[in-house]
Amino acid sequence: MTNDLKESFSGSDGAPPAPAALAAKVRTLAPSMTRSMQRVAEAVAGDPAGCAALTVTGLAELTGTSEATVVRTARLLGYPGYRDLRLALAGLAAQQQSGRAPAVTADIAVDDPIADVVAKLAYDEQQTLADTAAALDTVQLGAAVGVLAGARRIDIYGVGASSLVGQDLAQKLLRIGLIAHAHTDPHLAVTNAVQLRSGDAAVAITHSGSTGDVIEPLRVAFDHGATTIAITGRPDGPISQYADHILTTSTARESELRPAAMSSRTSQLLVVDCLFIGIAQRTYETAAPALSASYEALAHRHNPRTR
Repeated sequence: MTNDLKESFSGSDGAPPAPAALAAKVRTLAPSMTRSMQRVAEAVAGDPAGCAALTVTGLAELTGTSEATVVRTARLLGYPGYRDLRLALAGLAAQQQSGRAPAVTADIAVDDPIADVVAKLAYDEQQTLADTAAALDTVQLGAAVGVLAGARRIDIYGVGASSLVGQDLAQKLLRIGLIAHAHTDPHLAVTNAVQLRSGDAAVAITHSGSTGDVIEPLRVAFDHGATTIAITGRPDGPISQYADHILTTSTARESELRPAAMSSRTSQLLVVDCLFIGIAQRTYETAAPALSASYEALAHRHNPRTR
């Protein structure tokens, strides 16, 4: 793992991540870990209080791994060493004991009553939003806001569920007077990316970080001098090669009845909303009149009697 990648999982100043971000980082990074490292990560996320009381040797024995694996896992999660991870675990345990919901909930079963489905989905959505907020690098977010607020033109790329998020971002930006277009056709995305130049911006939305139809137009935009932004659940994925700024999202555990696209959409929409509000604040003098004008233009559609 490169130093840049390590920094992307810790604070923007290189400090260890806050305890609240630990569960989010485990969920984000687990797919890229070895199986032995996954066992360590799952143990600390599932029982922070119990693991905080263990030495590095004790945690290695508990998970059937080695002390070296425990230390490597701690570092991958953004902590300089196991001692720092233990401190974070103690902090997370204290938060949970103060009345917070448990970190893990049961998957939705095919025979679950609809009331249980509602409760489980609501819990997972809340946890996904909390994880994303805890892990979101606000320095990177602020930089992305500055880029988009000053861009001559903004292209947005996404496919599948991510394309819906891209369309949401585009319509928000259009309503405050920015030139933004969401491209869902991969061929049109590339042909539009060719037209971008310095002063333009491109936003790619992909949970996996490896969607070829999203990576290709972002690469083209990057090569033509546009400033590029990736919204992704895998900041170590191929998309990072062509992203000037990376905004990391979290996701709930994937299951048979709950594909990753469901919770990734929730976290992506949170990031989009944060971008929009930040941009509206940055461009308030022009954004506020544009937003008012769009409300007025659509008012008669919501109340036909005003025509």
